[in-house]
Amino acid sequence: MTTHSTGVARRSLLAAGAGAALSLAVHRPAAAAGRPGPFGPFGSPTARLTPGTLYVHPGGLGDHTTVQAAVSAADGPGRTLIVAPGTYREVVTVPESRAGLTLIGAGRDPRDVVLVYDNAAGTPRPDGSGTYGTSGSATTTVRAAGFTARWITFANDWLRADHPGISGTQAVAIKVMGDRSAFHHCRFLGHQDTLYTDSLALSAVARQYFSHCHVQGDVDFVFGRARAVFEHCRFHTLARDVDFTPKGMVFAPSTARANPYGMLAVRCRFTSGAEDGAYKLSRPWVPSSDPTAWPSLVVRDSRIGPGIDAVAPYTNMRDAHPWQAQRYAEYRNNGPGARITVPENRPQLDRVGAASATREVYLDGWTPWRSAD
Repeated sequence: MTTHSTGVARRSLLAAGAGAALSLAVHRPAAAAGRPGPFGPFGSPTARLTPGTLYVHPGGLGDHTTVQAAVSAADGPGRTLIVAPGTYREVVTVPESRAGLTLIGAGRDPRDVVLVYDNAAGTPRPDGSGTYGTSGSATTTVRAAGFTARWITFANDWLRADHPGISGTQAVAIKVMGDRSAFHHCRFLGHQDTLYTDSLALSAVARQYFSHCHVQGDVDFVFGRARAVFEHCRFHTLARDVDFTPKGMVFAPSTARANPYGMLAVRCRFTSGAEDGAYKLSRPWVPSSDPTAWPSLVVRDSRIGPGIDAVAPYTNMRDAHPWQAQRYAEYRNNGPGARITVPENRPQLDRVGAASATREVYLDGWTPWRSAD
């Protein structure tokens, strides 16, 4: 996707919205006081929740010291990994063979467990074979079906200001490709292309569900072709020290034409660290790999703050694919960024259309909210 340069400071990534309480840098050892060991209520290597439960601890008190080592060792179906509080600076890949894997942050607070790395699309690979590209920049990649994560932060802390010579500034925190992937009480931190909701193939439908999550970034920071439902989530646009607007966009869907449903945000909040009207709600992405893509996004029953341009909330990525020709709609949103001042700039669903813009319809028989905490 199109990139912009900026001199953003590192604190822009580390500060997630309202302040230091949501900072990557925050580690709160006092929060573990009174818990039965580093894994809280989730057992330990000597008292496993189930025979298939593995424990990760950076100091060696678990079965493994890295998340990737635990993923590699979880060779049976439906394994659970309990991750002790800490910052895990590593690249993690969950292959298709790890179907049904569950990742749980032992602190029951996403600030306690952070998976982070700092590759960007333009970062040279160590073996000299070129750069990582957008997909290769991901800190975490999930290819397995039935993946679940709870109370985890997925982050990419690569910063444009630290690498002025790199033009490929897309830096993915997580790329999710598996069907029936669910994230509860997680954080996704980055700048450009933070959360990549994808599928294993153009013809494959990947249903993904995000509940009570926090997502932050600047350019196209929620993007891809998955059928993704966001419920009770917060989308936070970052301050950028650039002299142009828009300073970025929240969503960049690339829904396949054959897929009747794309992204759905329900009962969410849109907040900003930038000035009023500095961001667009979305722009459509029609990638070269799928020139017939028909991007789809519905935002409904959500509060949209002043950081979103209320007069013209949508824009084009390329003029050959105008946003007006895509599947964009809203329904019963509120807040200063949701004001309808130019009706043709904000397509609205009627009651009939809204009846099909639900988690039940989008997720088609899969009900991950029933297991949410």
